[in-house]
Amino acid sequence: MNDTASVRLDIWLWRARFFKTRGLATDHVKRKGIRISRGGQTRRSDKPGLAISVGDVVTFGRGEHIKTIEILALGERRGPAEEAQALYQLVENDL
Repeated sequence: MNDTASVRLDIWLWRARFFKTRGLATDHVKRKGIRISRGGQTRRSDKPGLAISVGDVVTFGRGEHIKTIEILALGERRGPAEEAQALYQLVENDL
């Protein structure tokens, strides 16, 4: 895929294996929201259909932890864990 491509946030979170199902990813974004940083600007969103691209930085809560990740690839499918881990890079470790 090229750098101008995008994918829905909920689909990407599911492909990257942060959630077991796309429905859980959708619910999480709707209920808790996420922060997305793009081009030096950060905004909050509760829209699971938000288009994300390579280079975006996404921050969201998982239980008591906060994940901040940079998107490295969009992925084509929900693959094995090794494939999913290649989709992102952790920006900050959990505290």
